[in-house]
Parts: sequence; C-alpha cells; structure tokens
Amino acid sequence: MLIGNLTRDPELRYTSKGTAVCSFGLATNRSWITEQGEKKEDVSFHRAVAWDKLAEICSQLLFKGRRVYVEGRLQTRQWEDQSGGSRQTTEIIISEMMILDSRRSPEEGDEAETETSSPKIKTDQANQKKPDTKKSQADPAKQSEEEVDTSDIPF
Repeated sequence: MLIGNLTRDPELRYTSKGTAVCSFGLATNRSWITEQGEKKEDVSFHRAVAWDKLAEICSQLLFKGRRVYVEGRLQTRQWEDQSGGSRQTTEIIISEMMILDSRRSPEEGDEAETETSSPKIKTDQANQKKPDTKKSQADPAKQSEEEVDTSDIPF
C-alpha cells in the first residue's frame, strides 16, 4: 500500500493479445526529526503497473502530480539489455487505486468543477456486478444513489 504523487503521465499500451497495460511513476515522501531536532525528508520513486480495465481507468483519470493511493504486489523482472548486460526492475502491480486529491487535469482549466468524491477502483472481477437492465431504465440519479456502498466512503 502506497500513497504518493505521479511523477509522469500514465502510459497506456496494449499487448499483442489486446490486454491493456498502463505504467506510471509514483513518488512517496517520508519525513522525520532527528535526535538533534533537525527535520529530514526522503523521497522514494516507484514504477506502478495496472492491467486490464484498471489500466484504462488509470490512463483516463491520472496525470502528473496527481495524489493517489495504490495497493498491489511487488514483482521483480530480469532481462538482458541490447549490449548483453543483465538488467532488473521491481514494479508494483496494482490491484486497487484511489484518487486522493481534487485537482483538475491540465486540460480542464479553471472553469472545471472539482471532484467531490474519490472512487476506490478494484480489479477483483468477483466483486464487479453485472448491469441490471431494470435499473438502467430507472432515473439515473436514483440509480447512482442505490449503487453506492457506504463501506467505500473513506470518512
């Protein structure tokens, strides 16, 4: 679980089989006070990778500087570079993502409304419900109120 800011805009690609994969940089900060009373700060940089539907959502909603919560697992990959040298990287394969700020995207400008909520997005397919055709014919305002799970509200 990490909370940090995007260091670059997300990059969306597709595998040869058509699976979406999105990668972005994430910076996490840590601060503390030494025994001498001096304030210290440390920044760590991470590579985050999302797959499938979560990848597409990340590419649409995230941008450089955005504050997010991500949850996932660590994965280390090894390969040979073009000169034959051995390379290695450790990535966070995210399974959940939550936007923590209400910042506007650079394209939206000052007239855009700020976000009022930060949806928690999971890739767990078992938790996703199939659309109910009866609900889709109902009033859209009532439909969105009925589908809100109070356990997802962060306060």
